[in-house]
Amino acid sequence: MNELNTIQQLAVWALPVLFAITVHEVAHGWIAKQCGDPTAQMMGRLTLNPVKHIDPIGTLLVPGILLVLGGFMFGWAKPVPVTWENLRHPRRDVAFVALAGPGANLVMAIIWALLMKLGLTLYGSGVSFAYPLVLMGQAGIMINIILMVLNLLPIPPLDGGRVLSAVLPGPWAWRLSRIEPYGIIIVLLLLAFGLLPGLIGGPVTFLQNLMYSIVSLGG
Repeated sequence: MNELNTIQQLAVWALPVLFAITVHEVAHGWIAKQCGDPTAQMMGRLTLNPVKHIDPIGTLLVPGILLVLGGFMFGWAKPVPVTWENLRHPRRDVAFVALAGPGANLVMAIIWALLMKLGLTLYGSGVSFAYPLVLMGQAGIMINIILMVLNLLPIPPLDGGRVLSAVLPGPWAWRLSRIEPYGIIIVLLLLAFGLLPGLIGGPVTFLQNLMYSIVSLGG
């Protein structure tokens, strides 16, 4: 996408980013509801309306700046509220709720790969929206895989941290939970010092290539 100017890059990335964060958060809330907690539904967060999930800094400012600078794509949305005490089986259900977000990103990556393949199929026929669809498919694969892998890092409040807390013995889970107020700061420091891309780059590249191979696209 290097041949695109800034406005064109923003246009290509806008829908994939908004869908990635919106569906991720809705998946958390929907699974929480299935497990006994209706908090997200009661607060109007079980909706695909991105306005309900946008964090002005994490969803708009940070990804926009990184895109313009050509850096590592990173961002976040407003977390869906979950009342953990309402879950029927708290330790088990915390893991299910946490895994729902990355799972949704994996499904969306596959969907974007299929749309990218459709765009490539239509491109030779001169269909006007074929090339934008290819670019958006590429962006959709990338952002969803990055969000999935990033959120699976074992750092609370990231989803991987919550899963780890759910499977650790009580005292260890309590110690891990004490990191939560500083978790996002830790991730931002890893990003600022250039360590985050190296930490998740291998799994991201592997999964991107896997998406391409699933739908017979060149990696």
